[in-house]
Amino acid sequence: MKRPAAFLDRDGTIVTDSGFLRDPDAIEMIPGAPEALIRLRSAGFLIILVTNQSGIARGIFDWNAYRAVAAAIERRLDQAGARIDATYVCPHHPSVSGPCDCRKPGLASYQDAARRFDLDLSRSVWIGDRPTDLEPARALGGRAVLVETGEGHRHRDEVRAAGFPVAADLGAAVALLLDDRGLY
Repeated sequence: MKRPAAFLDRDGTIVTDSGFLRDPDAIEMIPGAPEALIRLRSAGFLIILVTNQSGIARGIFDWNAYRAVAAAIERRLDQAGARIDATYVCPHHPSVSGPCDCRKPGLASYQDAARRFDLDLSRSVWIGDRPTDLEPARALGGRAVLVETGEGHRHRDEVRAAGFPVAADLGAAVALLLDDRGLY
């Protein structure tokens, strides 16, 4: 049987969005994020991060800096018992590198993950702090919730009008998704 995944944005959803995070010492975990990931895994979801990192295309930081930050985030999550199954990163920015299919809300990363992990996208969830984090759910099936952390508070009315629920943070989003027994 195919498994569902939780597709999560990184900056503003799991860690504080400090703008072009390139220093592992600057990482701030959003309170409750590791526990929310543990709850998703316990409910049978694979945990997949999908992140736009246009700072690479813009020359603000390089792949080595990105990898150092990503490794530090994964270590901190691992220490809390919250393992990430995969991370998909888009290093592009349309004004620098032109359009691509991997930049959210593009579907390439999600479709690749579905093939790689034999996922049931209709039972999967999308959680993030921007509309672009949620739009793939509409195209691929599944459910999505905006978190008000990061940039989410700025998009609250827009995503509600588009039919997406809004939660205070990742823990509240996971509770909303999992506690609605009609969903899973």
